[in-house]
Amino acid sequence: MAVPRITKEDLKQQLDGGASPVLVDARLKYTYEHSTVRLPGAIRYIAGGPAPAIPRDRAVVVYDSDPNELSSSGIAAELIRQGYRAAALKGGIVEWLEAKLPTETKEAPQMAPPAPGALKG
Repeated sequence: MAVPRITKEDLKQQLDGGASPVLVDARLKYTYEHSTVRLPGAIRYIAGGPAPAIPRDRAVVVYDSDPNELSSSGIAAELIRQGYRAAALKGGIVEWLEAKLPTETKEAPQMAPPAPGALKG
């Protein structure tokens, strides 16, 4: 299935206008968990996992960290089959960050402190 793509410029324009799409973060587990940023208001979606609540009356833009939109295009196709108006963000979050477009902070995993005495030689 051919999945529509949207450029970072077009997405930024939509976010600045009144018709803001739902942003879906489809990055792979490691990439997502070890990042401290996401697009503003993005919701997490894991392929094969339970679908998050996405309003059907709004456009959906799915992004990942792959410059070829591999994960995001797969999830966008899945959403299109379910009746959503979905597109993949061309260039993903990498191009978005390179253009210094808005992001928001998210929690990254914290390393557990070493057990008492574990660092003694």
